[in-house]
Amino acid sequence: MKLSRALFLLIVSLALAGCATATREPKRFAWVTGLKPEKAEHYRQLHAHPWPGVNRMIKACHIQNFSIHEREIDGKLYLFAYLEYTGTDFAADMARMAADPETQRWWKETDPCQSPLPDAAAAKKIWADTKELYFLR
Repeated sequence: MKLSRALFLLIVSLALAGCATATREPKRFAWVTGLKPEKAEHYRQLHAHPWPGVNRMIKACHIQNFSIHEREIDGKLYLFAYLEYTGTDFAADMARMAADPETQRWWKETDPCQSPLPDAAAAKKIWADTKELYFLR
């Protein structure tokens, strides 16, 4: 009886250990960029009716809880983007997304609407990285 109880405890502990490693926390990313006033309505309309293929690619690249927010500050429009990444190779997934023809067409619509912050523009990027200061689960 002791042997079967020990075997049971071993199996349960291995199963629990497997469950603990299967639930890894997503990595959180956030960025900011400007929004050109003359293109703002076009940008809003694009995101009110996103292309299904673009949404599929976002999900295929292990992105969840993706949102873009708009804010006016001192008469200028800004966009704030947030997402959670559940994959294991962010750079590879972003390269996969960048190689997707429908995503490339989408970006040809959205990129001209955006006005990069100076540091992002200097790095030939549209979205400027942010630094997470606080997170509460």
